[in-house]
Amino acid sequence: MHWAVITAQQRPARLAVHGDSAEYEGGRKALILGKVVLVTGVARQLGGRYVRRIQRDPQVDRVIAVDAIPPEHHLGGADFIQADLRQPTIARVLAETAADTVVHLDVTATALGSGSRTSVKETNVIGTMQLLGACQKSPTVKRLVVKSSTNVYGSAPRDPAVFTETTSAKSLPSGGFAKDTVEVEGYVRGFARRRPDVAVCVLRFANILGPTAETPLASYFSLPALPTVLGYDPRLQFVHEDDVIEVLRIASHEPARGTLNSGTFNIAGDGVLLLSQCARRLGRPTVPLLLPAVTWAGSLVRTLGMTDFSPEQIRLLTHGRVVATTQMRETLGFQPKYTTAETFADFARSRGPGLLPPEAVAGAVDRIAALPFAGGHLPTQSAN
Repeated sequence: MHWAVITAQQRPARLAVHGDSAEYEGGRKALILGKVVLVTGVARQLGGRYVRRIQRDPQVDRVIAVDAIPPEHHLGGADFIQADLRQPTIARVLAETAADTVVHLDVTATALGSGSRTSVKETNVIGTMQLLGACQKSPTVKRLVVKSSTNVYGSAPRDPAVFTETTSAKSLPSGGFAKDTVEVEGYVRGFARRRPDVAVCVLRFANILGPTAETPLASYFSLPALPTVLGYDPRLQFVHEDDVIEVLRIASHEPARGTLNSGTFNIAGDGVLLLSQCARRLGRPTVPLLLPAVTWAGSLVRTLGMTDFSPEQIRLLTHGRVVATTQMRETLGFQPKYTTAETFADFARSRGPGLLPPEAVAGAVDRIAALPFAGGHLPTQSAN
């Protein structure tokens, strides 16, 4: 089995696996020296940005970018390896590149291109299992950073006002990306017990937003009209994609004096926003639905263009979720540049100012009202 590497122009033309050795074209052996960072999920904008950023750190000598599909964006001087995490090939990639730092970003809620929810789940769960198995066998891996989510806490009526890293979920997620993250973190904890010599950092990100964010909530807020649950106005937290890149960078290196970047950390901007505030700041009308329509609403938003809006996302828009970030500041030593409100403002600017054209809003509302459940009588609320 072969895996292909697309290298930067200034590097030797190509690196390939032949049996148990790695050679550049022309027969020269590949020599790997210094800090080598392997990053998964680089075909996505977030992964691509992180790869370009980490290359600028003087202590990093080489970056290996891994994904099942070639990225459409530039990866700077990184070496791209096309490999599917769901396959055992990743073990050979780690062995041949001698990576000492692994940054696992290929845990996500949305598919790329024509991918399905099933393929996303397999990459999240089976891909993580394969990667951790490879890391366990690798004598060179010394640091592992895993992108997780505050979705692991779920969203339930009797949730605490604020979740800390040690708070147990009142109701474990039953499906979708939230369940994937719970399973992923379970495998990561097992790996940490088996390889106590590896520094493991799990970053539980609040909802990531920004001009290039690729998340279900970003898709939801991009709808012409926002379906909401009648009688609920949940509290939401956001983290800016720029802050995500910076905290990943901090987690990838040895900790600064007085800090510790091994463990599990909630990552979110200061403050909270109500869903109603978000709608007003976007200039989007809301369409309140009765709570029993949760499952139907999930089908509705998928019809309106969302890629993966699971019942767990509907729960978030019903009960909300707020996490404490004390450990992020005092232990990890990270101070986000953007607050929750500033993050949302930057996202809103990228979606265009003010209300959408009246005919677009009216068309979306009419489409919702025409559905059988609505009966043509759903109330709408115009945000000023």
